[in-house]
Amino acid sequence: MCGENSSSLAPGFFVLNGIPGLEAAHTWIALPFCFMYITAVLGNGGLIYLISHEEALHRPMYYFLALLSFTDVTLCTTTVPNMLCIFWFNLKEIHFNACLAQMFFVHMLTGMESGVLMLMALDRYVAICHPLRYSTILTNPVITKAGLATFLRGVLLILPFTFLTKRLPYCRSNFIPHTYCDHMSVAKVSYGNFKVNAIYGLLAALLIGGFDMFCISVSYTMILRAVVSLSSADARHKAFSTCTSHICAIVITYVPALFTIFTHRFGGQSIPHHVHILIANLYLMLPPTLNPIVYGVKTKQIQEGVIKLFFKEKDVLVMK
Repeated sequence: MCGENSSSLAPGFFVLNGIPGLEAAHTWIALPFCFMYITAVLGNGGLIYLISHEEALHRPMYYFLALLSFTDVTLCTTTVPNMLCIFWFNLKEIHFNACLAQMFFVHMLTGMESGVLMLMALDRYVAICHPLRYSTILTNPVITKAGLATFLRGVLLILPFTFLTKRLPYCRSNFIPHTYCDHMSVAKVSYGNFKVNAIYGLLAALLIGGFDMFCISVSYTMILRAVVSLSSADARHKAFSTCTSHICAIVITYVPALFTIFTHRFGGQSIPHHVHILIANLYLMLPPTLNPIVYGVKTKQIQEGVIKLFFKEKDVLVMK
């Protein structure tokens, strides 16, 4: 218990305990996370490079994909290196302000990831339902403004997390049973009333995730209606195939996200804590790791771009 006057003391640092109950396995748990991180950095970095250098991929769909890749690789970089330090080197302490910064970037980037998926759904809606107006609707200025709006929305809605968390009373040293500074995990170690944090966190999740999922649902409802009305089976298959990668990305992102958000508030007692922490980490790691693979496998233009770039580099090496 903290002393009565400790509410006036700002905590110097937090201690991230990793995955409670699985401390003995931390070294081995770190291996797949390290592999996933390397895969995410190489995959997303490769996608960004390919899209920026291949003229055939200079289209709105791929610009949004590059933005998604940048968001994903930045997101996992905010947590995984620190997580590996906890698992392998037992470096568990994190400064209070550094913890708040990590918390802000984790939630802001996850919000931005959700927003980019929503923009990609709108892109598919315009491409399938209004193909003749596609290039006039989704111009480069419109894409830039949409990306900036998504970024600003995340910043403005997540920034209050830091102030709401900083106002809470803490002891000088606080143990967080987590691998990174998640909003509710930090709030729960306070001995003050964090009800406002829980309410605002749920409100922010609804304003970001709820709004984005609504827009995605409406977009795909309209897409489904347009595709079903096509007379040619080949045309229907082609239209659906352009959406499969995006649908996979949506499932990979939202399923663990919804699990994490709602178990924190409604199901925390019935689910083992280590399971919750593992899912929370997979929530941050699965999309950055799998999205480049999904788009690489499902998107013919990206496959062709990789082959073209590979042989181009090979020819350059031969000429040297």
